[in-house]
Amino acid sequence: MSPRGDLAVVIPARNESDRIGATVEAAARIPGADVVVVVDDGSADGTAAIAAAAGAVVVRHGLARGKAAALETGAEAVRLIEAERGSPPARHLLFLDADLAATAANAAPLAEPVRAGRADMVIAVFRDRVRLGGHGLVTGLAGAGIQRATGWRPAEPLNGQRCLTRAAFEAARPLAPGWGAEVGMTIDLIRKGMRVEEVVVALAHRATGRELAAQAHRARQLADVARALAARQAWHAPPAGGTLPASGRAGIA
Repeated sequence: MSPRGDLAVVIPARNESDRIGATVEAAARIPGADVVVVVDDGSADGTAAIAAAAGAVVVRHGLARGKAAALETGAEAVRLIEAERGSPPARHLLFLDADLAATAANAAPLAEPVRAGRADMVIAVFRDRVRLGGHGLVTGLAGAGIQRATGWRPAEPLNGQRCLTRAAFEAARPLAPGWGAEVGMTIDLIRKGMRVEEVVVALAHRATGRELAAQAHRARQLADVARALAARQAWHAPPAGGTLPASGRAGIA
């Protein structure tokens, strides 16, 4: 049985009024998740109000500050909630995307290796692949960069569904800006000797298309990932006898 109150869910969201309510309600059903925080990153719709009505603690950015800032704000909100409750900041952090809707409840397996002490961070691999409108350029760049920096190539290097210990999250700070957060987090934690695993889960999010807005998003994502890799000098092979943990070599669980 999962320990009661050992998990906090953090959901960055921007203009997700159509799915955020279902995502929050599903996330609240994850065993051990007694805190659900939604960080509304400058939405222009009803995202914040719908998330609050669904039971989330909502923190708002007046202006969009990007993915990394939303993750940091959410983790800090969890710390403040714990302080108000008089409990230590011991909850593991489960980051989920806002558009998972009802499938968010299926994220529970991401917490299991962390709870068991086998991993410091667990990254989701979606069981059912969503057809995307891009050509895999950003994913390919991210995966190759992580491999060059650490010797390990994750199956889904950009996946935002991740469970971390609080200690691992603090070790990854400051996060790489914007959409480079996940890539930077993976490289930094592996380089610090922390254990990273991937777990297959039945999650599904909205597919992106080929319209102008989607292409602009991918361009921003590409730029942020490239900056995160450059800041970590991830353009070269890792030194011989690097510190890749055994869990990273094991691949998908």
